[in-house]
Order: sequence, then structure tokens, then C-alpha cells
Amino acid sequence: MKKVFLFFAATAFSIGLLSQEVAQWRGPARDGIYRESGLMQKWPQAGPEMIWHFDDLGQGYSSAAVSSAAVFTTGMTGGVGYVFAFDHRGKLLWKKDYGKEWDESHSGARSTPLVVGDKLYIMSAYGKITCMNTANGQTVWSVDFMNQHDARNLTWGITENLVHDGNILYCTPGGRDANVVALDRNTGRIIWKSKGSGERSGYCSPVIINPPSGKILVTMMERSVHGFDAETGELLWKHGHINSYSVHPNVPVYIDGYLYCTIGYGVGGVMLQLSPDGKKVTEVWKNAKHDPKIGGFVVLGGRIYGAGDFNRSFFCLDWKTGRIIYQVNELAPSNIIANNGLFYVYAERGTVNLVEPTGTGINIVSSFRVPRGSGPHWAHLVIKDKRLYVRHGNSLMVYNIAAG
Repeated sequence: MKKVFLFFAATAFSIGLLSQEVAQWRGPARDGIYRESGLMQKWPQAGPEMIWHFDDLGQGYSSAAVSSAAVFTTGMTGGVGYVFAFDHRGKLLWKKDYGKEWDESHSGARSTPLVVGDKLYIMSAYGKITCMNTANGQTVWSVDFMNQHDARNLTWGITENLVHDGNILYCTPGGRDANVVALDRNTGRIIWKSKGSGERSGYCSPVIINPPSGKILVTMMERSVHGFDAETGELLWKHGHINSYSVHPNVPVYIDGYLYCTIGYGVGGVMLQLSPDGKKVTEVWKNAKHDPKIGGFVVLGGRIYGAGDFNRSFFCLDWKTGRIIYQVNELAPSNIIANNGLFYVYAERGTVNLVEPTGTGINIVSSFRVPRGSGPHWAHLVIKDKRLYVRHGNSLMVYNIAAG
């Protein structure tokens, strides 16, 4: 009987882990690709219907993290960072502070919450990670890497959208000892600390990749792309890639043994090939033209799409060779996500665009101007349950993009 009970308990625990809903930056796989059906293929001339909006978030650039239960985002008022939770009709459920936030150059909350089941995780610009209960915002645990460990801050504050794998939460404080860290996401207990290469954090949000050799945590530090053994924290390899300001926010994308990383300020991208054992990388090609600063990119059908920073064009590159298939003088700079073969492009000039890629260029199917908020248009778009979430400064706007 005891064995039967343990079997069912273990099974229930496994099912619970698998069934925990995740909401995170840049979509289900952190690659900007969403997978929804039943969306409009063209918007009304004035844009899709705005279902609700909230205009008192304070300063910030984070996106929405949307679960089936609620909508979460962050903002800063008076130098204090807050997490906001809304129901799907726009009612504010709760608002809780997580401590000091960035009130210096380009002030405001930086990071998008990571939601896993009934827990929410946020990292402040001062290296403090807070875990909250999603139902009421109550703090479950917190770790202050600057005061408790040796994290070093950056010119514009630590900016990281956290990543998890099962019950492990990963972060990049950039300290000399606590350079990259794995924590138990239920308790905040440190599982391992890696000294890495000693570089500071590079404003990058890490990603877990799964080559045949095992899980690797990939991130971009201030001067290099790094690969860590996700189970032990061992630094497996690094590859130099740097720009003038050590700003590397674009999440790398891994496909079938190849890893693409790109940064702004005219440096652009590099394609790396992982060795079969995952312990080294080899440079395959470079392309300096496609240089998104903070807007990310998407990969569809063997092509890389996204807008440049210094190179103010929208680019389409061949994944295998880095060859520019086409570039058009539109929609740059901007951030980009994709769903069902169409791009949703949020241009820094304040327009949201529905874009169809073609063999020789792009077709801007529909466009509308963001009507609320203030400051730079930097927050990335989010699609969830046939709704489009647009953040602009103190405002969050939610649009109905369902077909019919």
C-alpha cells in the first residue's frame, strides 16, 4: 500500500509540474513566436478594438505577462518598483512593491515578470529578485544580489527577464563570484553559483537550449556570448561579441546545432555552431547590417527577420549563410513578434503594424498609432488568447484581434 501511495504521489507531483502555466517575455519559447489561431488577417482602418486600458503604471518598459488567470506587468513611481495584477476585464486586482527601481538615466521598471503557476518572479535594476504569490502579491522570498552577494550594476541598471527550467530559476547578477546563479524557485535557495568569465551582465535575458549533449544556459555578457552547463554552472564556452556600450538585450535563438546572436550599434549578428558535445562553438558567419538594439528578431522558414538600429532598415537574412535576402527602408527601429506567418511590429515612432513577409519584401497589411502613454515605444508586444497587449510608458492597452 505504501508503494502504491508513493507512486500516485510522485505521479501527481509530476503532473503538477507539467501543468503549471508559464507566462514570460517574448512568448512560450522566448523566441518571439506565438502560436494562436483564429486571429484577424487584417485590422480595421482605425485599428482593432481596444478592450481596456490602464494609465497609471508609472514609468517603465516591461511587457505584459499574461496567464489564464490574470495580466501582470511592472511600473515605477517615486523610485519604487511595483508589480500590477489585472483581471481580463482590466480591473486592478492588486499592486505590490518590490523595492527600489531605476530612477536614473532612462528611468523606469525594466523587466517583465516571469509567471510559473502560482508564483511570479521579478528582478529589479538593482539586482534584487522577488518571488510573489500571483493571487495576492504576497512576497514568498527575495534575494538581494547587490547587498547579499557581489552583483555589480550597469550604466542603465540590470535588465533581465528571468528564465526557469522546472524548479530552477536562473539569473545573471554579473558579480565576480555570483556571476551566473541558479536558484530553487520555490525557496530562493542558491543551487549553484558560477564565476563564469568574470564579465558583467549585458542587459540580456538568458535562454535554455537543448542540444543532444544536455541543457545549456545561453546568455550575452558585456563582451561575449556565454554557454553554461545548466545543471552545474560550469562555463562551457564563450565567444567574443561586443559593441560600444555593452548593451546586448536580444535573446539568442538556437535551431538544430546553430545559435544566432545579434546586437546593436552597428555590430550586428554572428552565427555559431555548437560542437556535438556542446563544449565549444565555431563561428560560421557574421552580418553587421542586421543590428537590432533592443527590438529582438524572429526566425521563420530558414530566414531571420527584424529591424536594425544604426542600420535603419527592416532585414530578411538567410539563416544558413547570413546573406541579406532583402532590406526595406521601413519600420526601423522596432520590436517584432510573429504568429501564424504574420509579423506584429511595434515601431519606435509609435505605430503597431501587421506585416506579411514576401519573397522580396514586406507588405504592411494594417497599422494603427498607439493612442495612450508617453516616452519611448520600447516595450515588446504580447499575444494571448486572441488579444494584443501594447505597453507604452504609464499605459497598458489591450486589443481584440480575434477574427470575426
